[in-house]
Amino acid sequence: MNDSSSAAAAKPGWLTEWDPENESFWESKGKKIANRTLIVTTFNLTLAFAVWFVVSAIVAKLKGSGFTLTKDQLYWLVAMPGLAGGTFRLMHMFLIPIFGSRKVITFGTISLLIPLIGWYFAVQSNDTPYWVLMLLAFSAGVGGGNFSSFMPSTNLFFPKKKLGTALGIQAGIGNFGVSLVQFLTPWVIGLSLVGSAMVFHKKPGAPGVDVYLGNAFLLWIPFVIIGAILAWRNIESIPVKANVKEQMNIFREKHTWTMTSLYVMTFGTFSGLAAAFPVLIKNQFDAYGYDPLKYAFIGPLVGSLMRVVAGPIADKFGGAKVTTVSGIGAAIFAFMVSFYVQPDSAADFTPFVLMMVGVFAFAGIGNASTFKQIPMLFDKIKSAGVIGWTAAIAAYGPFLFSVLIAALTPKTFFYVLTVFCAANVVLNWWYFARKNAPNPC
Repeated sequence: MNDSSSAAAAKPGWLTEWDPENESFWESKGKKIANRTLIVTTFNLTLAFAVWFVVSAIVAKLKGSGFTLTKDQLYWLVAMPGLAGGTFRLMHMFLIPIFGSRKVITFGTISLLIPLIGWYFAVQSNDTPYWVLMLLAFSAGVGGGNFSSFMPSTNLFFPKKKLGTALGIQAGIGNFGVSLVQFLTPWVIGLSLVGSAMVFHKKPGAPGVDVYLGNAFLLWIPFVIIGAILAWRNIESIPVKANVKEQMNIFREKHTWTMTSLYVMTFGTFSGLAAAFPVLIKNQFDAYGYDPLKYAFIGPLVGSLMRVVAGPIADKFGGAKVTTVSGIGAAIFAFMVSFYVQPDSAADFTPFVLMMVGVFAFAGIGNASTFKQIPMLFDKIKSAGVIGWTAAIAAYGPFLFSVLIAALTPKTFFYVLTVFCAANVVLNWWYFARKNAPNPC
């Protein structure tokens, strides 16, 4: 890896110098540039998360609109964006040091148009084949992929002492795209804008209502275009260059792997349950008449807010301590969910939702604290790579969680999640949080 200030100086869109750890540079010049970049990147990351989870927001409406889909097929549709998101993140993690923030964030945002336009046309007819829906569900993963370049970019712009707050704000508000798309979808599909209406039946034989499923995708297109323009006009790239081979040295570091496990516990849980939550409500509580999209946004919303709140707390008290609290809380609430996920009556629904929200809340806390730990364990360039890598693996959460819930019973799945969270609490305590820990962070 090398500093390419002289080469970058001749290129438009590249900064000629960058030293955020220098207090005078930061106050005179760096802070303004970093904050401007944070605002634009966060706006675009919110759009990316909305596109990544738009399938989970619409899937509960497909069956009642005439699409012939089984329960397992519904889980696979919400799993595919997770599979793709993790895979795209593995590619995105290398992009910033090669192409720079301006190009990567601009073209990463433009890529969101692919699933939006594709899905808009696919839901105009319930004769669209399942394999087409699966392909389009996979394409929605481009939104998940953006995280592993957007966040490492922000990591380069801020001094270490402010990274917990900066990354917490960006990722927390970005995560808000999940709850935003799940909240807006049931409202916007009821509006007659453009495209064909489908007749939605809550239950077979029940009266039908017109829905415009294409609106769930059409809504985001103008914002994506605006976001891409803002990125190209307002973001400059930091003069740090590294090829793929140079970035691969993070895999020789032991704590690349420990932090990967911790981030799977936190963001893997957040993203996995965000995708599975509406389908769990649909499959487990449909007999009691609950509409998944009236409740599914609550968990991701709480988790996103907790990520924003926990960033400054991690800056003050240390990421490892906050991660310990996160893991313990997530384990407790995951275990409690298991008592209500196979309901005996409608009375189980309220505690089920409350326990799920508890898991989201503690996962959100850990999402912020783990990203505080990483910059304390690695130098600036390596930490950007580790953030990209851990985010890539954790992005498989929607795929893994949906597949596991379908393969196991939901009750068994939450037992497994409880054990996984508890194991990570021990891992974090041993290496980072205990007294005389070898790597306090």
